[in-house]
Amino acid sequence: MSLPYDPCTQANWQEVATENVDFDWTVDFAQQTISGSATHRLRVRKDNVPHVIFDTQALSVTKVIVEDRPADFSLGKHHDVMGTPLTIPLPVSRKVGDEVRVQVFYTTTKECPALQWLDKEQTQGKTFPFAFSQAQPIYARSLAPLQDSSSVKITYTAKVASVLPALLSAIRVSPPSDGPAHDGKEIGKDWVTYEYKQPIPIPPYLIAIAAGNFRYRGLPKVEGKTWTTGVWAEPETIEAAYWEFSEDIQKFLITAETVLPPYRFGVFDVLILPPSFPYGGMENACLTFLTPTLLVGDRTLANSTHFWLNEGWTTYIERVLLQLLHTPAERGFSFLIGYKSLQDALKQYEDRPRYQRLVIDFQTGEDPDDAYSTIPYEKGANFILHLERMLGGLDEFLPYIKEYAVTFQGKSITTEDWKAHLYAYWEKHGGPEKIKALNSIKWDEWLYGEGMKLPVEMVYDTALARDAYSLAEKWDASRSEDDLSKLSFQESDVTSFNANQKGVFLEKLQSYPALPSSHVTYLGKLYGLSSTPNAELRWRFYEVALLDPASPAAQEYAPEAARWVTGNDGTHIVRGRMKFCRPTFRAIARADRKLALEYYGENKLSFHPIARRLIEKDLGVAA
Repeated sequence: MSLPYDPCTQANWQEVATENVDFDWTVDFAQQTISGSATHRLRVRKDNVPHVIFDTQALSVTKVIVEDRPADFSLGKHHDVMGTPLTIPLPVSRKVGDEVRVQVFYTTTKECPALQWLDKEQTQGKTFPFAFSQAQPIYARSLAPLQDSSSVKITYTAKVASVLPALLSAIRVSPPSDGPAHDGKEIGKDWVTYEYKQPIPIPPYLIAIAAGNFRYRGLPKVEGKTWTTGVWAEPETIEAAYWEFSEDIQKFLITAETVLPPYRFGVFDVLILPPSFPYGGMENACLTFLTPTLLVGDRTLANSTHFWLNEGWTTYIERVLLQLLHTPAERGFSFLIGYKSLQDALKQYEDRPRYQRLVIDFQTGEDPDDAYSTIPYEKGANFILHLERMLGGLDEFLPYIKEYAVTFQGKSITTEDWKAHLYAYWEKHGGPEKIKALNSIKWDEWLYGEGMKLPVEMVYDTALARDAYSLAEKWDASRSEDDLSKLSFQESDVTSFNANQKGVFLEKLQSYPALPSSHVTYLGKLYGLSSTPNAELRWRFYEVALLDPASPAAQEYAPEAARWVTGNDGTHIVRGRMKFCRPTFRAIARADRKLALEYYGENKLSFHPIARRLIEKDLGVAA
């Protein structure tokens, strides 16, 4: 395996690399900082390497100890994307294979892009504050001085002192998860030190912390399985969270182990975060962060250039599991839903077509978040689906999926590494016929192609979409009727639809010209779409309403959408998930830019720093 250049780090990990970090942290809600130290156990990769360089961003470094002795350190020139390199001299005459221990004392600052600090009013319980991190893709360096590259895999331990329960992406050592909250001490007042260990090497972006008023509910142990699972949430939502996820978590893990190697992290817990969490989910080791927008009552890359390998494969395998757990129609329906998202993302980057590629050769210091969209997820998953079909179908492809996962588990790879492995596997297990199929793939068009179309036309199972398409067609045909009482639509039209089918219905409506304002209002009330707590449907309804920015419907619904996306609609919930807030703000701005800027400006601190930065780019607001 090669050690590829990473354009998003200034660390010298190819000369000396961290293997383990021991964190000793204090979470200070009053100052909104995490302070303490990070002790690195480094492995020398080059004889006589003079120093180690760590990535830092928005950190205040106060002291350094090398091999138990105080040491000098220097902070280099600040880079807007990559941060500030921290250089620490190492003892002379170190040889390849030697270990070096380096301890850095520091504190985070208010400018830390990885952390969001919420006032108590921004939580469900409105009694205690809340803090959580989001380190992907390159923000772990603002949590601690690290060699912040996906090519660096580390184990870690942590001791975290906090007046509120603290969770990390690791196995809890003490106090026990199923014991009394906050070790039986007074939450919000008494200090408790939480201890964690992560014995499996992970990339830095999977380091995560959350601190708040949590409760835990463990799932029953599965016979024959070494892993445990459980749900964490605020007391006000723990029952709803447990009900929502308890039935499926173990079912998905068990099914995944029939396709992939056994789950190796020992613990698979989920944490329901406050609404400002910017993503749908973040698969931190041992602890998956989830958005509360999922509570509706119903990853191996070398660097950011190869981000699609993580997300394309993850999306593809999620849909394989849908077929194994349900039906091929469910899998096809999921691809159908994703295709609309892909089209929207490709359109968003029409003026920056290189971000429409799967493999993006980022320049040194270029911000990978500028290219963040559903393209690597959906285009990547479609690429792998195309390979599956070209190589004989799912039954023949399943053994390769497991071989791919086994081969690269815990490693950092490039697209070229994966392609070489793909050819080698099918040469061994398929021979000339399979190699001929691989050679017929439009590799450059898939990996480096730009534009609105995929290299081949993908056909999906549309069985579950037919009724939704038919209903959308009827609404389109009704636009000329001014007397709404003459319309034949009824609430029962969508009674048999699940949430995904309702979503596809709304997406199909967007493929037609904008409906008259009266029809949009009637649609929203009749099917409950303008008031639904399901964020997936609410967002898509607003996209229908705001389809024509100059229409009366857009002028009517832009203020409503602005109140919803900022949590000012009476629910006091900030829809911080970027899947919803970014396109909604863009749609509002097309109808009424002044309104979008006004609502964003008044509520910007309720959004995670990552979401703020990208929304501001969408709206053309100077940082």
